[in-house]
Amino acid sequence: MSTFVDVNIIKYLCSCGKKHPICRLFLCRHCLKLRCGDCVQHEVDTPYCPNCLENMPSAEAKLKKNRCSNCFDCPSCGHTLTTRATSTSVPDPEDPNKTTPKKMYYMVCGFCRWTTRDVGIQDKPMASGGWEDLENKDAKQIFSLLETYEKIAQKEKAEKERKKYVRRRSYLSYTAGMDKYGMVSVAAKRKQGNLASLTIKENEEVSFASVKPSETVKMFDPLPESIFTEPIQLDKMSTISQRHASPEFQPSESSSLYPLHKHLLIRRSLRCKECEHNLSKPEFNPISIKFKIQLIALHHIPEIKIFSPPELVLKKECKVILTVTNPSVYNSSIAFLPVDPKEDNFSTAKVELPKQAIVVALRDDAALYDDASHGQEAFKDDSSVIAYRKSNKVGVFVKVKPQNPEQDVKVSFVLKHEYRNTAIALPSENQEPQIVSLQHQVFINLGPVKKK
Repeated sequence: MSTFVDVNIIKYLCSCGKKHPICRLFLCRHCLKLRCGDCVQHEVDTPYCPNCLENMPSAEAKLKKNRCSNCFDCPSCGHTLTTRATSTSVPDPEDPNKTTPKKMYYMVCGFCRWTTRDVGIQDKPMASGGWEDLENKDAKQIFSLLETYEKIAQKEKAEKERKKYVRRRSYLSYTAGMDKYGMVSVAAKRKQGNLASLTIKENEEVSFASVKPSETVKMFDPLPESIFTEPIQLDKMSTISQRHASPEFQPSESSSLYPLHKHLLIRRSLRCKECEHNLSKPEFNPISIKFKIQLIALHHIPEIKIFSPPELVLKKECKVILTVTNPSVYNSSIAFLPVDPKEDNFSTAKVELPKQAIVVALRDDAALYDDASHGQEAFKDDSSVIAYRKSNKVGVFVKVKPQNPEQDVKVSFVLKHEYRNTAIALPSENQEPQIVSLQHQVFINLGPVKKK
């Protein structure tokens, strides 16, 4: 089945012209168009730590460099470090000749068994917090460069704003009319104030006194003789991924690896760029997995699957069973329409679609556990078109005739279905929602042709 084995077998055409599986598309209930991740606006709701699930404001997360201060990742394999307790003997402050047990804590990786003791980090008396961070020797230089670049950006922004002001021609008739009511002096003062502010921004110079220029490296230290005489121990050297995980230090030896603060994740909302309505909005609490708004297309548009792998023979009509699932709580009428051959650059086979509309039953969660199949008698199905019917699923026969022996068999058609728009508030409870007919182009890859 395409949804569980390979979601890329069956794709729907998005409103932006890209093809995506139905599980990665959204349906805007206001403009009634499909939206993908590339044609929606992503908004950050709140950053949070995926380990301790602590959320924080965006400003605080920016100060902490988008990392959690209490959770750490293993520098060797990248898994989350856990805290372990151990007991050590320390001198008794009352009697120096005696020792008393004291609980100490250290961090260990449950996957690769790396510990903070491997790199010489002392145990801490507290279970959370208290782990020192390595200081970067180039931190002052980096901060001075950031401040300088911020000043340059401000100057460029001021120059761009200054260019927006265009000198206008002065008209005598307008000036005479303004002088009558004493408006010339007010306009002149305002103009002088704008020119003064712009002149200050224009003549403002960026100070580079705090920036220390970088020194050009002309000579490199020679390699030690041990590299040519002693064998290389790869188990004591760090990998490229381990060095990239710590870009500030880039340790070359595994004994120099240090615990890494865990990266923060974000809970984001998706907004339609055309009508600016929310398509997906999660709960504010990171612990909750529910959504306030979740307009994923899988919950509103009929889903098409391949019932079983078909046996495709070149230049022969082959029957393919497609499963159509109705996610709505109302009965839906579905029709298959052909695509214009001049605009179809996807298909590599001829397809014969059902000519009549098919009614798919509504979604009933209780009917999913009912093994009895009495749907065909109720809807009076044609056995040459309908393969089977159960609950809100219908199996449809589609005839495919492959044309190209070297490429996979691909077909394309337009899926037309009914959609009850519930986005607009109804004036009364008894009034039924508006029924709209939607069309979506579907692309199916049925697989290769059977070889003789």
